[in-house]
Amino acid sequence: MINQVLDPGIIWVKSDSPYKTLKDLVDAAKRNPHKISAATTGILSDDHLAILMMEEAAPGAFFRIVHFEGGAPVLTAVLGGHIECAFDNVGSVYRRVKSGEMRALAVMDTQRSRFLPDVQTMPELGYPSVISSSTRGIAAPKGTPPAVIKRLEQALKKAMEDPEHVKKMEEAELGLRIMVGEEYARYYRDLHTKAAKYTEWARSRPHK
Repeated sequence: MINQVLDPGIIWVKSDSPYKTLKDLVDAAKRNPHKISAATTGILSDDHLAILMMEEAAPGAFFRIVHFEGGAPVLTAVLGGHIECAFDNVGSVYRRVKSGEMRALAVMDTQRSRFLPDVQTMPELGYPSVISSSTRGIAAPKGTPPAVIKRLEQALKKAMEDPEHVKKMEEAELGLRIMVGEEYARYYRDLHTKAAKYTEWARSRPHK
């Protein structure tokens, strides 16, 4: 039916990391395959699959993928100097990037984040295929009458565009990306196809 939030993926390092740019990080991963540690928020998470996209887009660059159970331990590990970089989402780290605790190397979206407008996107940095995000949408059971679907889409879109709701989403650093009907269905189909490919890749890799 309808998508509400699209929280783009982000690649970040500790503020005093030697990796000043995405190129620095990728070049290091090429020089030292499977040595540069990269954190995810869990096996088969969007962050995990994003690392595999990065490895495919930058031949020869391989990371030592380290999985955690959620964002809090990722923050602890990277800010504590135990892990060298993290693949995460803008909404999870925005405040720490703005405070200077972290350095954002790239946003994994086709457009710059309104929360971090100075951070370049992956297409801008030469990696148009590395697009990853966490999305929040609403679907209806199969067989729901089209008239009911249409009415629900209209009501939900109106609610999502309510100024008070928009303000609350912005305060949570979650970017609205409303997609309705066929637009959302097409996005979901494309995402599923892409995720299926990298999920198979992930299953062939050892997990730490």
